[in-house]
Amino acid sequence: MQTAIIRAERVEKYYAQPSENRIQVISPTDLSVVPGEIVALLGPSGSGKSTLLRMLTGLSTPSAGQVYWHEKPIATADVNVSIVFQSFALFPWLTVLENVEAPLKARGVEASERRKQGLRMLDTVGLDGFQGAYPKELSGGMRQRVGFARALVVEPEVLFMDEPFSALDVLTAENLRSELLELWQNKTIPTQSIFIVTHNIEEAVLLADRIIVLGRNPGHIRTDFKVGLAHPRDRKATAFTQLVDYIYKVLTQPDAKPPKLPTTPTDKPERKAHYQMLPHARPGGIAGLLELVIDHNGKDDIYRLADDLGFEIDDLLPIVDAAQLLGFLTVTEGDAAITETGSEYANSEILRQKELFRAAAIENVLLLRQIVRAIEAKSDGSVSEEFFHDILDEQFTEEETVRQLETAINWGRYAELFDFDASRRRFIQAEKLVHEPDVDDEAETGA
Repeated sequence: MQTAIIRAERVEKYYAQPSENRIQVISPTDLSVVPGEIVALLGPSGSGKSTLLRMLTGLSTPSAGQVYWHEKPIATADVNVSIVFQSFALFPWLTVLENVEAPLKARGVEASERRKQGLRMLDTVGLDGFQGAYPKELSGGMRQRVGFARALVVEPEVLFMDEPFSALDVLTAENLRSELLELWQNKTIPTQSIFIVTHNIEEAVLLADRIIVLGRNPGHIRTDFKVGLAHPRDRKATAFTQLVDYIYKVLTQPDAKPPKLPTTPTDKPERKAHYQMLPHARPGGIAGLLELVIDHNGKDDIYRLADDLGFEIDDLLPIVDAAQLLGFLTVTEGDAAITETGSEYANSEILRQKELFRAAAIENVLLLRQIVRAIEAKSDGSVSEEFFHDILDEQFTEEETVRQLETAINWGRYAELFDFDASRRRFIQAEKLVHEPDVDDEAETGA
C-alpha cells in the first residue's frame, strides 16, 4: 500500500456560536492523497469542497482532527503544495514572467535562477514568447496557463486546483484539460499528485483516477472510488456514461443510500489489451511476396519460396507473418495461400494498395487502431509516442518496444493513417493527400 503524501484523520470544520450550538461545515472525515493519481472532489454547492481543500493544503486549520504531511502534523511540516484558482488571481501590475516568478521570489530564490525556472515553465505550458505581456493582454485561457505555470514553478509535490476551468468557455476549457492530462501522463510536470475540486461530472470522469463525492449539511463523503478506465477516455463509451449517471444519482439523491457502483469500470475494469507482436516487415516487402505467390498459382510452400528467393527462412517469415496478420495470406502446415484481398492488393495501383492496406491495418492491428483513436480524441490531433511506449513496455522488452513502434510508424505512414513528427516524437493527424492529375492526364482530357 502506498504511503500517503497527505492524510486527513477525522478532520472537522465548524464555527462556534454565542449559544452552545455550532455551525458544522465538515463532519469528521478521513481522506488521503497518494502519489501517482489525479483525485477529483465533487459535491453540490455548500458541501464544503473548498473548505476541505484549504484544510488539506494547510491554509485553514481543522476545528478538530489532524492533517498529516508525510505522517507529520501539517502545521509543523515543510509542506510543498501549490493551488490553481478559479479566478486566475494574477497580479495585474506584473508581467507574465514576473507573475510566474512571484512564488520563487517569496522563497528567496536569486533573480537569475528565478528567470531561468520561470521561462522553462512558461515554455512547458505553451506560453513561450509571452513573458513580457501583462495579464490584461491575454485571453482567459492564456491567463489560466499563467496560473498553471506559477503553481508548477515551485515543483509542488501535490498540485491543488479549485475549479480551474469553470471561468473559461467550453472549447478553451476542453483544450486546457487535454493539455493538463498530457503533461501529467508524459511526466512533464514535477508534481506527484493532482487534487482537483470541480462541479463538472464529466470533467471528473475524464481526468481523475479517483473520485470523491461529498454530501452536505454538513459536508461528508458519500462515495470514494477508483476510476477503472484507461486513457484516452471516450465520452460516448458505455463505461464512461455509466459512471457519469452513477455520480449524478449520488449528487441528486442526497437522502438516499448511494446506489451501487457500476461493475463494468470498477469491479471489472476494461480488459487490458494484448498487443500482437508486429512482424518487422515493410509494405513493399509484403507486396513483393504477394506478387510472387500469385506467380506460383496463388499458393506455395514457404520453404520453397525462400529457396527460390535465395532467402534464409528466418528472413522470409516476418514478411509472411505480416501478410497473414493483415489478412492477405493464409498459412496452413507450411503452405501460404493468397486471399482474395491479398490478390487485389498485389494487382492494384499504389493508391488502391494504400486503401486496402489502411482497411486491413485498422481491422487487424490493435496498436494502429488505438493510435488512430487517440489522435482523433485529442483536440490538437496529436499524441505522444511516449504514451504508447509506456503501454507496450508492460508487454515487451525495451528493445522490442522500440522496434514495435518503428514498425507501427512505418505502416501507419504508408497507409496514411497518421504521420509522425520525429523532432517532437508525436503521432499526428495525417494530411489528406489529393491525387493531382499530371500534365499527360490534362492533355488527354483537353484541359
